[in-house]
Amino acid sequence: MNWDTASERDLEICQLQLGRPMRDVLGIGARCVCGAPTVVVTKPRLSHGEPFPTIFYLTHPGATAALSTLEANGYMAEMQEKLGSDPEFAAAYQRAHESYLATREAIEVVDEIAGISAGGMPTRVKCLHALAGHSLAVGPGVNLVGDAALADCSWSPSVCVCAPDARG
Repeated sequence: MNWDTASERDLEICQLQLGRPMRDVLGIGARCVCGAPTVVVTKPRLSHGEPFPTIFYLTHPGATAALSTLEANGYMAEMQEKLGSDPEFAAAYQRAHESYLATREAIEVVDEIAGISAGGMPTRVKCLHALAGHSLAVGPGVNLVGDAALADCSWSPSVCVCAPDARG
């Protein structure tokens, strides 16, 4: 797996970003240019036993706000329509789903969530935050919906908008 180990400072920043203590973090999947965490990698089964399908969890407030704006403006419906009308795009989304499952199962197999990835994959566009988190963690070209959402939102991972106390 290609993510950084989470330091105590990383976990403090994530707690500031989300407003809650972090749990079961395996590492940092993506970072802001300032070094602050942007995506955490979370265990597929939390320590208290609950299955957690969203292994790539977007924490960056600027990113989450920008993606929420896209969602509010109907972007998910546009992407859903493209899934229904563009077979190549739908096939790429299916491959993103399969990639996500393979990554999660390499960490841990959780029977209760077998075949379930995140963000509505492979047939729905349900959560841009999860899809963008996946894209940021694995790099461009794997999750085309996440890539498109990142390209079309007002936030960029190459421009730091972190609060001073939440910089890496």
